[in-house]
Amino acid sequence: MSGKRCLVARSNIEIAQDATLAPIAEIGGRLGIPEDALEPYGRHKAKVSLDYVASLPESPTGKLVLVTAVSPTPAGEGKTTTTVGLGDALTRIGERAMICLREPALGPVFGMKGGAAGGGYAQVVPMEDINLHFTGDFAAIGVATNLLAAMIDNHIHHGNALGIDVRRVTWRRVLDVNDRALRDTVIGLGGTGNGYPRESGFDIVVASEVMAVFCLATSLVDLKRRLGEIVVGYTRDRAPVRARDLGADGAMTALLRDALAPNLVQTLEHTPAFVHGGPFANIAHGCNSLVATSAALKLADYVLTEAGFGADLGAEKFIDILCRTSGLRPDAAVIVATVRAMKYHGGVEVPDLPIEDVEALRAGTANLRRHLATVRETWGIPAVVAINHRAEDTDAEVRALVAAVEDAGGTAVVARHFAEGGAGAEDLAHAVVSACAQPSALRFTYPDEAGLWEKMREVATRVYGAADITASTAVRRQIRRLQEDGYGRYPVCVAKTQYSFSTDAKLRGAPSGHVVDIREVRLAAGAGFVVMVCGDVMTMPGLPETPSATSIDVEDDGRIVGLF
Repeated sequence: MSGKRCLVARSNIEIAQDATLAPIAEIGGRLGIPEDALEPYGRHKAKVSLDYVASLPESPTGKLVLVTAVSPTPAGEGKTTTTVGLGDALTRIGERAMICLREPALGPVFGMKGGAAGGGYAQVVPMEDINLHFTGDFAAIGVATNLLAAMIDNHIHHGNALGIDVRRVTWRRVLDVNDRALRDTVIGLGGTGNGYPRESGFDIVVASEVMAVFCLATSLVDLKRRLGEIVVGYTRDRAPVRARDLGADGAMTALLRDALAPNLVQTLEHTPAFVHGGPFANIAHGCNSLVATSAALKLADYVLTEAGFGADLGAEKFIDILCRTSGLRPDAAVIVATVRAMKYHGGVEVPDLPIEDVEALRAGTANLRRHLATVRETWGIPAVVAINHRAEDTDAEVRALVAAVEDAGGTAVVARHFAEGGAGAEDLAHAVVSACAQPSALRFTYPDEAGLWEKMREVATRVYGAADITASTAVRRQIRRLQEDGYGRYPVCVAKTQYSFSTDAKLRGAPSGHVVDIREVRLAAGAGFVVMVCGDVMTMPGLPETPSATSIDVEDDGRIVGLF
């Protein structure tokens, strides 16, 4: 893998389309998966049958590495790119590695990102397939969600035997496209034949409870149980109405049966990868499916998985939701940072980021240092900082970033996987192997027995650096009722902006002393957590002024262009 190939700038999709992919059966064979356990979707992607997954040894043998990052910036940090490059580097140094990633959502692909399968010479492929429909998992999740919505309104229309209060239906429909016009809607208009009019709305598929259930389920049996537990609304006496009360859980499971099998693909360097499930980390728990990660830990010696956005969001939920409920324990963590991100958090605006500014970079490392302290000191996980190198980074800036990490007692490694593939991340791979050999004793942010309010306060004060939390009287009352109804045992899933430790997206760096206001509370009984919506975060994003969709096209020969 030579850096010379970067002398001519090439787009991500050009690099991916020129790659030579191995047959998917060969990729499965590297993991010991027999060909008859693969259900191919073409030549280069396949689902691994649930029967085969169930036949794997009960106890995992691999080391689990969690890849997280600093608070996201408009400059981009490259967390997925680093995960892929590190997986390839581990393979290059002789380790049997595997990657577990979330599936890209069509909303961001057509909105701001334009693609989410890594970048440069560190990508999972086939890139176009992964970004566009893939194996149809998200379509199945969307249909299952909307089937339940239709069955709710149908039940009310045909007599409402369960006594559902139409004012207290909490279940919303979903769409895998950013569409702000559908955030709040009125349904049932047009006369008695169209049901009862009521206010409702749409979420994006990746923010749905079905997506969270899908990614936390351990089997088809567990999936059906969790789907049945979903609370869709309340009666006039405020008793919960669940999906199983409507008889919807069986049909929803049928829609999701094939989707639950993990998707197997490969990197540009043929490292095996599961790409499966995709909840957002600022409005859901932000981790790929438990089925995929658990299976990977029985197939490989090192498994790399990422949690969305910064460590305050995705990593916190990985620890406090997924690890708490699944028993998984990360052996080490990688925190991705860039020179550009540090300068941005130090106050430099995006147009000026290419200009050397060591002092701004040093100021911005406050953001990285807080994430590093949370991972190592709050959660007790050995950590390595990966500096995702860009060609414009100056030697002085890189030295300053490395020094800031070392001053905080951490280890920083410069990685050039974007330009050089796995060869550019071999130093990082050696550092991760060393980190995995260190003692690791996972600690949660809060104990199980704490109440919902106390859990939310612990996350805000210990992870976000906040002074306290607050909420309106109505929200406090709702939290108390959930506590009294037995949901206090659940972990909390905080929905807030990903761009800041606070609820103000404009507060960069490491703000402290702020107050986190809980705007709304949502019960996700099937997923097994309570969502605390803070600030002005949306569960249905809108498109930017110039969406990425305007750049995506198909040439006359069928070749897709514009995914970047």
